[in-house]
Amino acid sequence: MRIVLKVAGALLESDETVQALARQITELSRAGHELLVIHGGGKIFTATLTRMGITSRFINGLRVTDRETRDAAIMVFAGLLNKRLAGAISLAGQPAVGICASDAASFLAEPMQHEGCEGGLGFVGYLTGVNLDFLRSHWRAGIVPVACCLGLGADGELYNINADHMAAAAAEFIRADRLTFLTDVAGVLDGEKVLRAVRGEEIENLIRRNKVSGGMILKLEAAKRALSGGVAEVRIVGGARPRAVLAAASGGRGPGGTRVLPVVHSSVRATQKAVS
Repeated sequence: MRIVLKVAGALLESDETVQALARQITELSRAGHELLVIHGGGKIFTATLTRMGITSRFINGLRVTDRETRDAAIMVFAGLLNKRLAGAISLAGQPAVGICASDAASFLAEPMQHEGCEGGLGFVGYLTGVNLDFLRSHWRAGIVPVACCLGLGADGELYNINADHMAAAAAEFIRADRLTFLTDVAGVLDGEKVLRAVRGEEIENLIRRNKVSGGMILKLEAAKRALSGGVAEVRIVGGARPRAVLAAASGGRGPGGTRVLPVVHSSVRATQKAVS
């Protein structure tokens, strides 16, 4: 089975959590699954920018990224965090390689345009292609590729990509069977309750009622994209939960977290009711 795992940056702040995730990723890889791990790192990146005296500005959840900010992103994402996670997986017993978009042009991007931002978003991009042959070469060698959220533009520049959107697009490009978002909350919440499942057409209602906000909106939007692009199953789970990665990969109804279901169009729903 081909699985994309998106690891939230908040989970990389704890060495204990990183090691627990690494052990589970190792177990999945040894079971024969083809894994692509994609990680974020927003909180650590923001803290690094603050130490550097760089102010962060966001538009619709996207960080406006000038050259200085982009260069810091390369240091944090492709350097510190990428190597931390790849190293933990390797030490857990499964060879892993931390890769950046510029490695074999593994992840391609185009700059993102935003009408509401004077001067544009800078070095912010969206994923336009994946070097699947490069990833396959790792899988054949028993190596887990660990990718940071950057894309290589036709101009040779690296572009910062929202990690949730990158994971969904990558899952579509590589024709993944499953996409799992490992986050620092238990799943999609309705108050204190974790929703076991959310259907695509319910997402707008959750946003309108302020049941979800911020990063969870981006995850749900990304999940919808992945499902519409052919990914069979998408889950949003708490990555710090014991054996969360293995539980999500096992499928079924018991792994916890939230399963995002495809949109059911009215004609299909009417057919289902007629059959039942």
